[in-house]
Amino acid sequence: MGTLTITAKGQVTLRRDLLRLLGVGPGDKIELSPLPGGRIEVRAAQPGGSIESFLGRLAGRSSRALSLEEIQAAAVAGWSEQP
Repeated sequence: MGTLTITAKGQVTLRRDLLRLLGVGPGDKIELSPLPGGRIEVRAAQPGGSIESFLGRLAGRSSRALSLEEIQAAAVAGWSEQP
């Protein structure tokens, strides 16, 4: 996959093909885990949402039945901890 260069600020930029391999894009997060021998494991971070935040998105809605689109939007927002 190649070599990365460290900037004067101590930063590196992952190339687009690596980001695509991880399945991440702008605004997404990645996790790093140290491994023996000075190696690291890089993976896409999983959303930190909870069932409580999902259900909280549904609380206080009108008494009418929600559409599938509304439920899906609440699930996405709740599980990804979006405001």
